[in-house]
Amino acid sequence: MVKSLRVINTAAVFLLLGWTVPVESRQDQQDKPKNQEKRQEQDKPSRQDQPQANRQQDQQRQQGRQQQDNSAKQGQQQARGQQDQQRQQQRDNSANKQQQAGRQQDQQRQQDQQQQQRDNSANKQQQQAGRQQDQQRQQQQQRARGQQDNRSAQQRSPAQERQQQVAWQGDRAHSWQSEHRTWQQRGGYNGYRVPDDRFRGYYGQDHGFRIYSLPVMYVSGHRRFQYGGYWFGLVDPWPEYWSSDWYDSDDVYVDYYGDGYYLYNRRYPGDRIAISFYLH
Repeated sequence: MVKSLRVINTAAVFLLLGWTVPVESRQDQQDKPKNQEKRQEQDKPSRQDQPQANRQQDQQRQQGRQQQDNSAKQGQQQARGQQDQQRQQQRDNSANKQQQAGRQQDQQRQQDQQQQQRDNSANKQQQQAGRQQDQQRQQQQQRARGQQDNRSAQQRSPAQERQQQVAWQGDRAHSWQSEHRTWQQRGGYNGYRVPDDRFRGYYGQDHGFRIYSLPVMYVSGHRRFQYGGYWFGLVDPWPEYWSSDWYDSDDVYVDYYGDGYYLYNRRYPGDRIAISFYLH
């Protein structure tokens, strides 16, 4: 019986435990969701706090973007500043090079001008010396021709003088003002042109001579005279009011006037006779 009572008590205990355990478990299961919801609700921000949190997050994000933008702008500004400095330095270097090149060019021009002045001075001295030598030779030649003319005049016979006068009378004008023509009226000078240095040495107002003493030759019935290394001939007739022996007694010279070469008579300075130069 004792054993039976023990069994019965044990069974009763298990029955009691079997009934109580499910009840507690069910109670726990019912209370657990409620507790979780409470904790979730406690963990969640309230509806009033949620917009403020969003605004704070937006502000933080905006501040972050602003900081990034500011940092990028600062980097760009620094890069532009460096580029500007480099460009300015390049411009300064280029300007300095140009200034230096300009100074060198100015110095070179000054040196060239000084050298040119020295060369001009030397050339002028040489030209002056050459002109002086030419004048001396010319004076010597004139003196020699004068002496030769005197000897020739003394040696010429009256018959020879008459022949010369007859020959020159054929070139005498009846009305020189209406018969003579300038080179411009003739269409311009087309004969040989004497080089300037040679012309200055033997021709012009300072170089007078007399035609009678010059070598002469006839080409197609026209006389040509040699003087200063060249031959020239009269294209115009000589004025009728000149002396009949002007070619023997008057000093003449050759000069270039405006449009061609002319023969001048010192006794009649207002008249000029067109002439032409020839090599032979």
